[in-house]
Amino acid sequence: MITFKDVTKTYPDGTTALKSINLEVKEGELLTLIGPSGCGKTTTMKMINRLIQPTEGTITIHNKDIREYNIHELRWNIGYVLQEIALFPHMTIEENISIVPEMKKWGKKDLSKRIDELMDMVGLDSNKHRKRKPSELSGGQQQRVGVIRALAADPDIILMDEPFSALDPISREQLQNDIRQLQQEIQKTIVFVTHDMDEAMALGDRVCLMKEGEIIQLDTPQNLILHPANSFVKDFIGSRKTPWQTAVDVIMDQTKSQIYSSSDREADRVPSSGTYAIKDESGKYVTCVHNGKKSDFPSLANGMTLKEAITVFEKEDYPILPVVKGEQLIGTLSYKDMVLHLKENTRENGVVQA
Repeated sequence: MITFKDVTKTYPDGTTALKSINLEVKEGELLTLIGPSGCGKTTTMKMINRLIQPTEGTITIHNKDIREYNIHELRWNIGYVLQEIALFPHMTIEENISIVPEMKKWGKKDLSKRIDELMDMVGLDSNKHRKRKPSELSGGQQQRVGVIRALAADPDIILMDEPFSALDPISREQLQNDIRQLQQEIQKTIVFVTHDMDEAMALGDRVCLMKEGEIIQLDTPQNLILHPANSFVKDFIGSRKTPWQTAVDVIMDQTKSQIYSSSDREADRVPSSGTYAIKDESGKYVTCVHNGKKSDFPSLANGMTLKEAITVFEKEDYPILPVVKGEQLIGTLSYKDMVLHLKENTRENGVVQA
């Protein structure tokens, strides 16, 4: 989808911001860029829509060099969400959302329908908020408008530059949850720059950890935690992450020992004792079977934190719960393993707060 090949950026004063970067952002994934200040993460992101030009190397989108695209068409097809939100204060919410679709000559009926869909998607009442000015909305509401403005013209790519860092913790956590749910629905290619490790790990399908203009490790959140490439990765994650914020898919059972198919169940191949998750032939989660009987246990989203998961377990004293990504069953998590992980890491790190 987006490919960096040997990309270097050196400024006139001799400062090298990026050093021969090779990176591929897969179609439909959410890639988070993280690292210390000055590591090159924002420079990397801004190169995608040509706000910054590389000194050496090439960047392609759909195998076409971005320099070959008309600059306006390139940017129209790339949504951009900033920390500062940057809504036009003299315009209403619907006028802010309409800017790029109107440039692309969308019809009024289609645009009005799109505004309703997007506002509903992020929990904003269209009838109530359409005609309001940005100053009449809270910071979290304004940032939601910033997100859907970037989505309005249905671009293939969304760039998000520390979009939630100026918000209070409650609004920030809610918007992170919104983005996770939204991405499951829209499946856009998203590049998300953040300085917050918990945010990077919670949101990213993969995380790109950078240092001094280089990629140190590009991996899934699970592998960054379980298999850090070096001491820098281990220290960067360890100093910023409590075990309570670990995603459930990091410690889930990936051996599939607790998973059977619908055909296994129909053929009575599921053990009569114990708890097992059932998937259909396409891999979607169907139900659970507990001691031979169907039990509609709730599922855990793969990015859910252990802090969130433990409250689900404690509602009904579930022995295991299925872990899903979208609708796909990817593993199971037991209450016992979760508690052991929290105890071991709390003891090791001296972390006791949730």
